[in-house]
Amino acid sequence: MLETPDKIETAYKYCEIVTREHARSFYFAAKFLPRRKRKPIYALYALCRHIDDEVDEVEVSSETEAIEAVENWKRKLNSIYNGDKVQSSKIEAQKPNSKNQNLVLTAWRDLLKTYDIKQELPLDLMKGVLQDTHKNRYQTFNELYIYCYRVASTVGLMSSEIFGYTDKRTPEYAEALGIGMQITNILRDIKEDVLMNRIYLPQEDLQKFGVSEKQIFDNQLNENFINLLKFEIKRARNYYAKAEKGISLLEKNTRFSVLLASRLYAKILDEIEEQNYDVFKRRAHTSKAQKIFAVPKIWLEARNLQ
Repeated sequence: MLETPDKIETAYKYCEIVTREHARSFYFAAKFLPRRKRKPIYALYALCRHIDDEVDEVEVSSETEAIEAVENWKRKLNSIYNGDKVQSSKIEAQKPNSKNQNLVLTAWRDLLKTYDIKQELPLDLMKGVLQDTHKNRYQTFNELYIYCYRVASTVGLMSSEIFGYTDKRTPEYAEALGIGMQITNILRDIKEDVLMNRIYLPQEDLQKFGVSEKQIFDNQLNENFINLLKFEIKRARNYYAKAEKGISLLEKNTRFSVLLASRLYAKILDEIEEQNYDVFKRRAHTSKAQKIFAVPKIWLEARNLQ
């Protein structure tokens, strides 16, 4: 039996709640999309969030459980892409989050009727999420790039299919935006990540600037560390700059939301600079007031994109 319109609407509403609660800047920017594009964007985010949260919940106790959680999502997504209705087994029905999983998947099944999101993209996302269960150091930026692509660029590539475009170069710019945003995440979350024995900053960069892992674990701020962050911030901004060249290739009614999301996320880098690069003191973020005040200027820029 196919889902009723009410069930589909309930599923999308749940996805919107997940987005609003866990991705404030993303949600703020998405509110400016046409309604028909907002709902699938929320569903996209909710899927990513659920997968990430489930792996985080189980990886502490068992990498095997994390793999099983991802395999469960793979099976359900494969069912959707093959045109089958998602069925909850008796065992799955006993899980506290199985109902929410199926709400997300109901929304996904509906959005795939309109948007051509290749199955390889959510599968690549899952590979990236699973990396966190067994990999906590990256030797080079090229190695880190693959991780950033999987956990962030895939989201940009999936989103682009919803935003709409005709130019074949568009995915290249969407990929760049994901890289810039994930580097921003890494810089913002340095303190939180070391508590889980994770250092995403490339080892080659630490060596280049004379920063030791012990210094990071001890939350020590010095000139070497500041220079390292300046280098990484410049790298992130280069990716944002590249990404923004592709915004004009998107459908007009989505450009403002994408430019706004890009600028709000990049502003986290400004905040890191404002606090003198002391990412150990507090987690950089943008306030609601900053988001609101940014709207008029960015709206004019988006309107004038050619």
